Amino acid sequence: MPRARRPYPSDLTDQEWKLLEPLLAPPERRGRPPKWPPRRVAEAVFYLLRSGCAWRMLPREHPPWQTVYYHFRKWRLDGRLRQAHERLRAAVRESEGRNPDPSGAVIDSQALKGSGVGGPERGYDGAKRLPGRKRQLLVDTGGLVLGAQVHAASVHDRDGGRRLLDETLAEKLPRLAVVWADAAYTGRFRS
Repeated sequence: MPRARRPYPSDLTDQEWKLLEPLLAPPERRGRPPKWPPRRVAEAVFYLLRSGCAWRMLPREHPPWQTVYYHFRKWRLDGRLRQAHERLRAAVRESEGRNPDPSGAVIDSQALKGSGVGGPERGYDGAKRLPGRKRQLLVDTGGLVLGAQVHAASVHDRDGGRRLLDETLAEKLPRLAVVWADAAYTGRFRS
């Protein structure tokens, strides 16, 4: 008799799956029926995202890494992964008695040293004396991610922040009125 799988910290609760199931498990009308239940595939994706392991190092009790990668890529490209994140963030905020749409946020960046190879998204941050990339992160006051962007390290924080806010504020955060930032973001972001 096979042993039952022990849960991972990244596994979805029944309540979380109830929120995500309509998004991540739509009925497929073409092709053969899926071999793996959508919840198992979703949990494997969340395991990878949480642990940071390589695709080929996915534990054997999860579906094969090729299957998990196929679904991850499909969900990322069609926006379902982002929608799943937004649904879970809204649920957490509501469980804390807060409005699902934040009115305040915090923005900051971090320069990361890159390898000697790279593409157009690689540059040199003169202030930190670091070749590589820079990531901009916008979080609500509770630390939940609202938006993220990676660009060349040579892009000034203010300009990268402007890009991130333009992308994030366009339709996703209608109530956002205040953004806290450090001195690297001096100047007006929006009129």
